[in-house]
Amino acid sequence: MINTSFFQKLAVGIAHALLLNSAFAQADDPKRTIPQDWAPLVLKLPAAKDAGTPKNIPAGSTVDLSAKPQPPLLIPKDAVNVAPGKKIICSDKNATAGNLGKLTDGDKEAEESSILLLHKGLQWVQFDLGSPHEVYAIVVWHAFDTPKIYRSVIVQAADDSDLTENVHTLFNNDQENSAGLGIGADRQYFESNQGKIIDAQGVRARFIRLYSNGNSDSRLNEYTEVEIYARPSK
Repeated sequence: MINTSFFQKLAVGIAHALLLNSAFAQADDPKRTIPQDWAPLVLKLPAAKDAGTPKNIPAGSTVDLSAKPQPPLLIPKDAVNVAPGKKIICSDKNATAGNLGKLTDGDKEAEESSILLLHKGLQWVQFDLGSPHEVYAIVVWHAFDTPKIYRSVIVQAADDSDLTENVHTLFNNDQENSAGLGIGADRQYFESNQGKIIDAQGVRARFIRLYSNGNSDSRLNEYTEVEIYARPSK
């Protein structure tokens, strides 16, 4: 019997090694100047889940089966996770403030008690940072209890809560435009304990909204944790 736990732990170790090695390589690249006050984003990852073999990939999925570990992301050293304590609202009116608190409670484990469960269809969660920030990275963990693909994963940033002013789409894998927010060019992916790192490139924004529209297992929407690495705008 193959020890899947061993290989998952090995993959995590390799990913961390690639993170540091690639960061050093970037720093040594004469064609690219890395500010001294920037450093690789290092995440505290939850335990890997022995989730078994992925089910048959749904027709029309764009998941990259040969995808390598996510490349390292360099961010300013003073950019920290500002999501905890921020006001969160949701399109699912049945989601209570207590349930939304799971998004920033630091519990990223693949347990039922850690997951925010939202109704089927297109749903979103939105963070109010309280003031304009320079946003450098957004990391999202959907539920990764089984290998599943979340549909219409879209992340946007804006100056206002209705997302009409200075709107930036930071990630969009909705290639069918089912959410009505434009055709996305990003690839779908299997959820894992590593989460999804989205490069926000220092965009100036106060509000961050994350969409999804079900997954390859069900039409429900599930979130485990969201981290937003940013600093107040200068």
